[in-house]
Amino acid sequence: MRIAASYAPLLYEYLARRGLDGEALLGPLPVADDGQLPMPVWQALLHRAADLLDEPALGLRIAEGIGPRHFGVVGYAALACATLGEALQRLERYHALVYDANPAQLRVEGEQLLLQWGTALGRPGQLVDETGLGALVQLARELTGQPLPVDAVDFVNPAPADPQPYRAFFGGQVRFAQPCTRLALPLAYLQLPLRQADPALLALLDAQAEGFLRQHRDGGLIDRCQQALIPLLRDGNASLDALARSLHRSSRTLQRHLDVQGLSFRQLLDDTRRQLAAGYLQDARLPLGEIAALLGYSQQSAFSRAFSQWHGESPLAWRQRVLGRRRPSDP
Repeated sequence: MRIAASYAPLLYEYLARRGLDGEALLGPLPVADDGQLPMPVWQALLHRAADLLDEPALGLRIAEGIGPRHFGVVGYAALACATLGEALQRLERYHALVYDANPAQLRVEGEQLLLQWGTALGRPGQLVDETGLGALVQLARELTGQPLPVDAVDFVNPAPADPQPYRAFFGGQVRFAQPCTRLALPLAYLQLPLRQADPALLALLDAQAEGFLRQHRDGGLIDRCQQALIPLLRDGNASLDALARSLHRSSRTLQRHLDVQGLSFRQLLDDTRRQLAAGYLQDARLPLGEIAALLGYSQQSAFSRAFSQWHGESPLAWRQRVLGRRRPSDP
């Protein structure tokens, strides 16, 4: 079980809001080459902070500072969505890049959307669970600009001495010592528009990706296909049908034109991903998990397997080898 390294600063930022020096109390903020931290590291930080602060419902207080940037590229993708439902779909698809614990299960029941997490992979504990659920609810509130009281929240952990802060934060029924962790939201919330929808953020990512592909461009059909695939990959929707629609062609016509070029759609997709991956990996600021999301992989492990097939080595080894060749003055 792991969390995104971009998620961990939440705790240090909370301490700063309290006028405390997080590094002096907890040590330096952990970093990770692949952009993800082991869950035990996160658990240890939270427990150390809890011992020092004696703050009721500490996880909820930490979660109040959440923003899209703590979710990395997945959070920025959510900002480009028109509705909360679209944003939750993005977060659900790539949840493992942010909070890789027990997988989430979504279903509609009556007039409610239910998000449920089991315990098959273990129980991270009350601090981890309340921070994670609190962050999800708080992010939805930030994106919509509305208070969004939930219908109900269930925790697998024992009840705290004072459950009132939990009821106040979630605005609905809160139960403890339940068989699974569960969040129930009114289904109508999915249609709420986002107050900060900002497609320009993703346009910047798309422009960067186009720069990576520019050296390979032929100015023809393949060029246009690769440009159109950039947002489709990021959205997890890189299919032949979706590509054809974006180019205002039928799938059959597009496939026929690709056949003339001696390419299948699968070859085009792999070539585009391979070229983009090489560009993204040369940007040391992008964690591997975020690169996987930009390439349309819901799991970093799938990206790593594909990259190893392309280059005969892992993405991390490739990055270290290529960036290690550069002189300190190189861009």
